[in-house]
Amino acid sequence: MKLVVGRDDLAAAALGAARERGADIERQNVKPVHKASRGFVNDQAVDVCELAVVTLLQAVAYDKPVVLLPVTTLGRTQHQTLVTMGNLSVKDIEGRSVGVRSWSQTTGVWVRGFLTEQYGVDLRKVDWTVYESGHVDSYQDPSWVRRAPEGAKLQADFLDGRLDYGVMGNELPADDRIRTAVPDALDVGAQWTADRGFLPLNHVIGVTAEAASEHSAAIVAMYDAMRETAAKDPGGTNPVGFEALRGPVSLAARYALEQEVLPRPVDFEELLEQSCVALGVTPARLGG
Repeated sequence: MKLVVGRDDLAAAALGAARERGADIERQNVKPVHKASRGFVNDQAVDVCELAVVTLLQAVAYDKPVVLLPVTTLGRTQHQTLVTMGNLSVKDIEGRSVGVRSWSQTTGVWVRGFLTEQYGVDLRKVDWTVYESGHVDSYQDPSWVRRAPEGAKLQADFLDGRLDYGVMGNELPADDRIRTAVPDALDVGAQWTADRGFLPLNHVIGVTAEAASEHSAAIVAMYDAMRETAAKDPGGTNPVGFEALRGPVSLAARYALEQEVLPRPVDFEELLEQSCVALGVTPARLGG
């Protein structure tokens, strides 16, 4: 089997557990880790892969042969990822230009969900520009979203003033002019998490249906090992198990459907059933 997991501690735990069960498995070093997603969902180029939760939801919606292993590898507040310069704030966003790396990027899905629910923004009244395609080949962006010219870069367009706002997480450039569009964004994000009872999730673990069926014991052992490792993280930023993931994954699926990221609803019970059938286990075995 081939494994792509960005965090060294989770990868080491997964590899050790799989090998103890006799699995022939190797880790592929892909940086940034999201670059492995396209090959995983479209071609099953690797067997176990860290990927964005919205990419996993899209893959299921488009009937790709992949299932969710309910392990979070990245969770964080997201309100701080909507940034601007000058005197604009989140209340000024309608009628303005906003850049985001990809329409199906999970960070963007969360931010747009906040815009609609917390700030009453009509997403179709915003001038959206995207710079990359999504990871699932079958998907096309909504007709009301503009694709940037070939060669254009989100960070450059934002810093040079061609965009009023940008949605940027890890790719946020260092520049003293940049500030969050949401005032006190980290505090707002923390309060949102307290009210909801969960962090917005970014990355989870996916498994090909073939690998889940052929290597069930090894993959369930990998789940156990990653669960033990994640439990050492302070603050519960990496929840594990179906019930722990139900809230954030269900909300991400609703936001994605409303934003035309998904072609159909993806219910959490569908994810749970597909995983358990493929692995031949009960929901309780995976924290359900």
